[in-house]
Amino acid sequence: MITLYSAGPGFDLPEYSPYGAKTEIQLQLADLPYVKQIGRPADSPKGQLPWIEDEGERIADSTFIRAHIESKYGVDLDAGLSQEDRARAWAIERMVENQLGWTAAHFRFLVAENFDKGPAHWFDAAPEAMRETLKDGLRAAVKTNVHAVGVGRHSDEEITWLGERSLKALQVLLGDRPFLFGERPVGSEAVVYSTLMVTLNPFFDSPLRRRAEAMPTLVAYVERMTDRFYPDFRKMAA
Repeated sequence: MITLYSAGPGFDLPEYSPYGAKTEIQLQLADLPYVKQIGRPADSPKGQLPWIEDEGERIADSTFIRAHIESKYGVDLDAGLSQEDRARAWAIERMVENQLGWTAAHFRFLVAENFDKGPAHWFDAAPEAMRETLKDGLRAAVKTNVHAVGVGRHSDEEITWLGERSLKALQVLLGDRPFLFGERPVGSEAVVYSTLMVTLNPFFDSPLRRRAEAMPTLVAYVERMTDRFYPDFRKMAA
């Protein structure tokens, strides 16, 4: 049995970590049984969420987790796709994780109001004397990473513009299909959905969220994916 360690539900989401949701959905697509536990980045082999433990082997990073389950269990999450579509799927995944994801993270973590109502509460159980230090450390770490990838070097208006370009690209790529490549979701779908789910989450306010909300195709896509992969959460939220 595979154990998935991730952030868990929070802030009106079935899984707060988009990378954790990505892995959870890919495990479901692979039809592999798993149990899920709340994990701490400090316990991960690579200091990040998610990671899995599979028969004593610990694998971190969602992309390498996918590679592991496909190789070990003989699963192809892109079954039926042409080589051209597989290349397109990888390009979409990189756009979403390496660009759109960081623009969304900027607004969740580095806008004070969003941080205070969201990630700051991760430290509620810590000794009171340590909480502000821990919060400052998290903000500083995220700011460093967002700046390193280039997104954090821009104004909020420019970051919104960058994120919107990816949203518009996804809208065009999805078109009028239920899923990116037709009638069933494939591996890269997990990346797209998990990032859009976090971006569209009404718990956090941002100009990027409002741009995404103005794209009904993407809103309907997120609802469709939530119905499929987190039906219990969907029922509770309804």
